[in-house]
Amino acid sequence: MSFSYEMILDYAPYFMRGLLYTLGFSISGIIFGTILGLVIALGRMSNIPFISVIFKLYISLFRGTPLFVQILIINFGVVPVIVGHSNPYIAGTLALSLNAAAYIAETFRSGIQSIDNGQTEAARTLNLSSFDTMRFIIMPQAIKVVIPPLGNEFISLIKDSSLISAISAPEITYWAQAMNAQYYIVWTPYLTVAVLYLILTLTASRLMGILERRMAKSD
Repeated sequence: MSFSYEMILDYAPYFMRGLLYTLGFSISGIIFGTILGLVIALGRMSNIPFISVIFKLYISLFRGTPLFVQILIINFGVVPVIVGHSNPYIAGTLALSLNAAAYIAETFRSGIQSIDNGQTEAARTLNLSSFDTMRFIIMPQAIKVVIPPLGNEFISLIKDSSLISAISAPEITYWAQAMNAQYYIVWTPYLTVAVLYLILTLTASRLMGILERRMAKSD
């Protein structure tokens, strides 16, 4: 086992660039995944069977197949149809977002269903529409319930973003592989990125803890 600090210094600019891409992919994935996940959750809960079945199938598809396979299909199959060629930036963002949306949809559904039905009935007595009831009464409470699971999903996305190195997206794992290929070493590049991922996930956990405490104080 050998560890070279000199090589880390040589590759530091690449690792820092990869760190920015890792954050970019993860943040994009959680933002788009949350928006799409909410839409899917509402569709999954629809009283129209056809619509509900479509979103159930979406959730089953993305939760029941490996993210790595989804990344490959999207990069080499879906994205070329859309833009004419494969693109690791588009494919990485799209794959992470679509995959996260399936899990976030179930998180939203659980959060919405956890709200007492009596509040919906009370809203109806006030002649509030279903949309206004969801917007002003159900969702503000449900969001507080789903914040911790969303934080966990963001942390998972940070780690899962390493998979898009397989399509040459230049995040930190990609540069660890590049160092390994150039110098034929293992410990230095992969221990370095392991530490970087650890720092990212611990920081994200800390920030989510602060957010949860502030939301608890606001109740």
